[in-house]
This record gives sequence, structure tokens and C-alpha cells, in this order.
Amino acid sequence: MLHDRVLVRTDTGEGERRSSGGIVIPATAAIGKKLAWAEVVATGQNVRTVEPGDRVLYDPEDRGEVEVRGVAYVLLRERDLHAVAAERFEASTDSTGLYL
Repeated sequence: MLHDRVLVRTDTGEGERRSSGGIVIPATAAIGKKLAWAEVVATGQNVRTVEPGDRVLYDPEDRGEVEVRGVAYVLLRERDLHAVAAERFEASTDSTGLYL
């Protein structure tokens, strides 16, 4: 990975979903703009806020997809990340482990 790039593996939340009220939402239903969570796989040498293994929140519309050895990944810039969820943040203070 070069510069400020972050390689992430997306969560596979495709398919039917169920709302908090128990209503089944089909996979074909249109959803408004929604941010997505992914796990960091690799980072470039200039990335300062995330490490491999962290979970990050990003906008699925601002991404570049790449396939490596048959596995699909998303390539992002560090500045395109909206939040980081990592255990190291949780251990350092009395917080939720979410860094915004």
C-alpha cells in the first residue's frame, strides 16, 4: 500500500435484512445514502489513525474496488474514513472505543 491509502474488506451484509420491528426488508429494496462498516486489511506508510484489524466507517459511493486472489477489497484514502472503531481506543479511556 502506498501513501495514505487504506485497503478494507467489506462486511457481507447483503441479502434480506430484518428491521428492529421484525419487518423483513428484501435485498432489492432501495435504501437512501447509507455509510458502511469494513475491516482494515492493510495501510500505506503515511496512514496515522488506523491499523490493520480496525473497523472503519466509510461512504460506499466514494470507493475503488479491487480483487486480489479472488477476494474483493475496497481501496480508500485515509481522509475518506468517517469513524474508527478499535479496542485500543477503548482501553486508553472510559470511552466506547469509537473514534470520530
